[in-house]
Amino acid sequence: MATYLPPIERPRGLILRLLYFFMRRQFGKVATPIAVFSARMPLGFLTFYGKLPRLDKKLALPPPTAALIRERVASLNTCLFCMDATRWYTMKRSPDEIARFDALAEYRTSPLFSEAERAALDYATELTVSKAVDPATFARLSRHYSDREICGIVWLVASEHLYNLTNIGLNIGSDGLCELGQPRTATAPNSSPRSTGETESATAR
Repeated sequence: MATYLPPIERPRGLILRLLYFFMRRQFGKVATPIAVFSARMPLGFLTFYGKLPRLDKKLALPPPTAALIRERVASLNTCLFCMDATRWYTMKRSPDEIARFDALAEYRTSPLFSEAERAALDYATELTVSKAVDPATFARLSRHYSDREICGIVWLVASEHLYNLTNIGLNIGSDGLCELGQPRTATAPNSSPRSTGETESATAR
C-alpha cells in the first residue's frame, strides 16, 4: 500500500532522529505515520500526539473497554494502521482480550460482551457512523456509566477519529505490527507507546 507522500528516511532534528533510532532498534522499521506525517510537521504536533495516550490513562473507564471502543471506531473508519496497532497493543498487554477483538463485529449478540459494553459500543458506532446520537441510545449508555465515564467514551471516539483521518488522508495502511510478534522493551525518550508501535502512536497512528 503506497502512501500519498513518500516516507522521510532521514529526518531533521535531534528528537526525530532519536525516535527513528529507537523504533528501528525495537521494530526494525519506523512507524509509517511517523515517517510520513510527523516528520513533516512542526515538533509541537508530535508532542501533542504523544500526550494523547497519557490522557487515556486518566480515564475512569476500564482499559479493555477503552481498547474495544477504539478498535470499533477504527474498524468503522477502516483505518488499517489503527486497527493493527490497537490489536498489537492488546496482544502484548492483555492477550486474553483477543477473542473479544475477533468477535467485535458481532458484539450485539456475542456472549463475550457485557450489556454495559454493548451500550458503549452502540453509542460509539452511532456517533461514528451517523455523527449524531439518538436520545434512546444515550439513555441506555447512561444506565451503565457515570457522567465522567461517558465523557471518556466521547473522548475515545473523538480522538480515534483524529488518528484515523490522519492516516486515511495520507493513505497510510497497516504496518503489520501483529506480524512482528512481541517487541523488545526499549523505548525512545519522550515518546508515547504508540510512537514506538503501540496503540497510542505519537504519529496520529
